[in-house]
Amino acid sequence: MPTLDFKGKQFVHSHHLSVPFRELRVEAGKSLPVKGGKPSLEDNLIIHGDNLEALKALLPTHAGKVDCIFIDPPYNTGNEGWCYNDNVRSPLMKEWLKKSANPVDKEDLERHDKWLCMMWPRLQLLRELLAEDGAIFITIDDNEVHRLRGLLDEIFGELNFVANVIWQKNFAPKNTAQYFSQDHDHMLIYAKQLGAWDLNLLVRSDDAVSRYENPDGDQRGPWSSSDMTARNYYSLGTYDVESPSGKTFSAPVGSYWRVSKDKFQQLDSDKRVWWGTDGKNMPRLKRFLSEVKDGVVPQTLWFYEDVGHTQEAKQELKEVLNFETSEEVFITPKPTRLLQRVLEIGAKKDSLILDSFAGSGTTAHAVLAANAKDGGNRRFILVETEDYADTLTAERVRRVIQGYAFTGTQRTELMQEKLTWTAFKKAQELLEKVESIEKLEGADYDSVKKEIKDGVLTVTGERKIKEKAPGLGGSFTYCELGEPIDIESLLTGGEGMPSFESLARYVFYTATGRSLDKVAAPKADGFIGETEVFRLHLIYKPDKEWLRSNDAALDAKKLEAIEKGNKDGKRAIVFAVAKFMSQKELTARRIEFCQLPYAVHKILGD
Repeated sequence: MPTLDFKGKQFVHSHHLSVPFRELRVEAGKSLPVKGGKPSLEDNLIIHGDNLEALKALLPTHAGKVDCIFIDPPYNTGNEGWCYNDNVRSPLMKEWLKKSANPVDKEDLERHDKWLCMMWPRLQLLRELLAEDGAIFITIDDNEVHRLRGLLDEIFGELNFVANVIWQKNFAPKNTAQYFSQDHDHMLIYAKQLGAWDLNLLVRSDDAVSRYENPDGDQRGPWSSSDMTARNYYSLGTYDVESPSGKTFSAPVGSYWRVSKDKFQQLDSDKRVWWGTDGKNMPRLKRFLSEVKDGVVPQTLWFYEDVGHTQEAKQELKEVLNFETSEEVFITPKPTRLLQRVLEIGAKKDSLILDSFAGSGTTAHAVLAANAKDGGNRRFILVETEDYADTLTAERVRRVIQGYAFTGTQRTELMQEKLTWTAFKKAQELLEKVESIEKLEGADYDSVKKEIKDGVLTVTGERKIKEKAPGLGGSFTYCELGEPIDIESLLTGGEGMPSFESLARYVFYTATGRSLDKVAAPKADGFIGETEVFRLHLIYKPDKEWLRSNDAALDAKKLEAIEKGNKDGKRAIVFAVAKFMSQKELTARRIEFCQLPYAVHKILGD
């Protein structure tokens, strides 16, 4: 398979492995726990910190558990002001970055290389976090879409490519464009294992259901008809058929019947062929609503009428955060409806959704809205690098959960249609669509209004709000990244020392490649968990004096407790800062000693 080469690739190829583990430190004052409860890492999470280090911090608890990933990384247009500052250890890499422009701008001739260096290790970690039956959705534009496709082919595998969705992000052309008005973004979708991923069908719209009718009173219910001919040559598809009225039909020149004559007669006998009300029409195949799939296969064209556009996204953020003008929305948010479509396709009611380029928190908004709508228990993890993680990202989520100050008319765009010549030719169909929206949505809004401006028909639902918009409910825990988990932090002590639970999850994941579901309180033998092969023990307290005492070492008493608890005779791995017996003796008793924390790599053979 062809691979994508770029400057710095050899230095970042395994950079995700050298990124230190950090503890997730709960910030209770910035969290919004369930009423009467305490912040918990089992809750929805909003993490402030470098997203590469945050992803690494999530591995011990969430490796292989994330069902759906959505990210909206920098598009690398040259105007975003993003910086590449990953701490890659190579002297050549450091020298290159020292002489390069940061933030990355349009004048930087190596901006594509930097962007690829930034994305590679993050995508590696995202793949580790993704469940075997999960999928990743990534929005991007024409600046990097072809390079991103190459990265994803290498990291996720070319055979796991699902689709390149085109999202129509603008509802009107930009007349200021030099050449073409750029009206779309891409969304690349890859499964971790395509055969394991189970895509959800979209709910069949009322408009789609209305196309099924029952003009002949068939007891099997409403149906729609489809053409019985095709252009592809079929040797058994050249024959004549006779209608109930006696009229003879053959397939048009250059086309053929889709089925053999025998099959056609079987379908006709079963009243699955429609000849028209008078029996004189070209035959068509009846497809019954009761027999088609319970939903619609997603298409790769997503129009703004269905999933929103950028102006809608800015208006949402402006309303929730009480911004006076759209100019205060200094980032480029995605509309909630776009994320709702992603969830509808790629998540179940109890799925875990991760967004490591969280921005304004649209992903969390969409998750909370989906749960409020169907009573689901979806959870989200957001990671935001910028300083506005609390004041913008988390603040939006707080207001969406609790409700937010708002007096006036809350408007929700229900439909937009550009009034082209094609639309006018389907005027009756368009009128019926508008009437259907007014009928269905009218109960949820005080009024439904129609407006035509600049050749665009907009249907808007309006709800009058007095003082406060209602909240969707929910909760989250806000986290900062702690100090790296390393031998220095264990020996020097202080606030940077990891908790027993964090270190237990870290050593368990590093030794087994699996996340530890639950960490019990420290036991006499230090047991923390087991696999089919190993039982793992951790002798540790986040206490400097204790770690320097004999109590922190593996001794005969602890060894006896370890062997007593090992009912299945599994190999035991013990993590501690010291031991009072030789490894030869321990090996004879099927015990492997690992000095905290780096000796764990002996188990993996690194």
